[in-house]
Amino acid sequence: MTTVSEKADIIVKSNVLFDGVTDPKPGALAISGNKILALGEAKDVENLIGGDTKIYEFKDQLVMPGFHDSHVHVIFSGLYEICVNLKNTKSEEEAAKLVGEFAKKTPNTHWVLGFSWFPGFWESGKMPTRDSLDRYISDRPVFLLNYEGHSCWVNSKALEVCHINENTEDPAGGKVLRDESGQPTGVLLEGAMSLVSEALALSHSQQEKILKKLLSKAASCGVTSIRDMQLFLGQDFGDLSVYNKLEENGELTARLHAYPGLDGNLEKVLSLREKYNSDKIKVSGLKQFLDGVPATYTAFLCEPYSDKPQTRGKPAIDPDYLKELVVNADKENFAVSLHACGDGAVRMGLDAIETARKANGKKDTRHSIEHIEVIHPEDIKRFAELGVVASMQPEHIISDKFFKNHPYPSRLGPKRIRYTWAFRTLLKHNVKIVFGSDCPVVDLNPMPGIFRAVTRVHDDGEPKGGWNPEEKLSVKEALHAYTAEPAYVVKREHELGVLRPGNFADIIALDKNLFNIPVQEIPKTKVILTIMDGRVVFED
Repeated sequence: MTTVSEKADIIVKSNVLFDGVTDPKPGALAISGNKILALGEAKDVENLIGGDTKIYEFKDQLVMPGFHDSHVHVIFSGLYEICVNLKNTKSEEEAAKLVGEFAKKTPNTHWVLGFSWFPGFWESGKMPTRDSLDRYISDRPVFLLNYEGHSCWVNSKALEVCHINENTEDPAGGKVLRDESGQPTGVLLEGAMSLVSEALALSHSQQEKILKKLLSKAASCGVTSIRDMQLFLGQDFGDLSVYNKLEENGELTARLHAYPGLDGNLEKVLSLREKYNSDKIKVSGLKQFLDGVPATYTAFLCEPYSDKPQTRGKPAIDPDYLKELVVNADKENFAVSLHACGDGAVRMGLDAIETARKANGKKDTRHSIEHIEVIHPEDIKRFAELGVVASMQPEHIISDKFFKNHPYPSRLGPKRIRYTWAFRTLLKHNVKIVFGSDCPVVDLNPMPGIFRAVTRVHDDGEPKGGWNPEEKLSVKEALHAYTAEPAYVVKREHELGVLRPGNFADIIALDKNLFNIPVQEIPKTKVILTIMDGRVVFED
């Protein structure tokens, strides 16, 4: 270890120190300002202890780099923390009643917002309608995002405010569900959600409140860096000037890497990239949706759905237009992040990136494809060939607590189901994998995702041995995908994601050692200390 003369502000010791690369071992690290000053054995940092040095000793509790969540919708995730959550409801009626109760408690909000309803959680299994919501709240518009984030449920007032009626045409990539008389039922699929997104405009003060709520949650979960997928419901959510205000006030407790929409307006995002380029806020890439999700038959597949052979889904964007967008973005050195759940959409994304490679030459743009819930085996090797990162969310493996209720086996059939969430296969082909939550679709807490990556079972323990058990990862591999690899995607591997002298001091301690506990204990593991930029932002 290199000799250092200055004194440390903080020293962290543990019998289980994981630097993000090598196997965990006893060690200690010293922090000065916002950087890691030294790393080595406990005796190596003794000379760095001064009169004001704060010392943390964690014995057999794991110390590691802060988590870097590679897929978060920041503003909606903050809303998730303060709005009504319908995940545990067992019927449409129960969900509507809960929304009504929440509305009474928040009488001064114009829109009543909620999250995580899902017919698969309900006894009926049927899509809801505006009628049930109208019985409990009819004087204010209601917007409820579903569990997967690809449809919304609204009441009649919301339809009225947004001028959605029997004459409203389905927008590109979306569908307004209608009853037998042609009237909207209150459910909007995919791109049709854009019909109400403008009505969800949030003031700067609202965004500031929401962002603070999300940052508090992130700190408690040990998340010190985030890729903020701003494009949602057809527009960008998250004003970077609000983020910047919190940074200036010393209140930004996670690094935010913004991904505005890939919409062809490069002049706007070039300006944003130049303006916001600090250690804590960066415009790191551009986001676009290529399809929906298999559960609602909106994911774009190479071949028809097994249980609905009349469709294979449709692209959410014209493939030729996508190529044009990607080529132009790549030319300006923007990374593109492409939502693709179906194997057809994954292929479409790879085709667009390949077109950019041919047009602009090989560049270090670090494009990524998001989700990759199913992939055609012929496309696996293309990721490494094109230098494309696989950004995946292990907790998406489950859509219900019970494996028997999972729709994908019937949607995809036995041949395709083998290539769902193919973590190990992609790694074997030298593909970089990064993990995230897709919050608010899934809670920000990384522990359930780590558990899912290493076990691949539902909460009921099924299927026995795990979903495609050959795709399981080790704890070390899962943590690597949540720390070092995400730093690579945003071109910050030289300063984030790994504990080494000179890197930013983004460090967490857990109450358990993930490397030697039964896997069933992983979801119960808690963060007990979060240090971001050399400052303690959470302590339990």
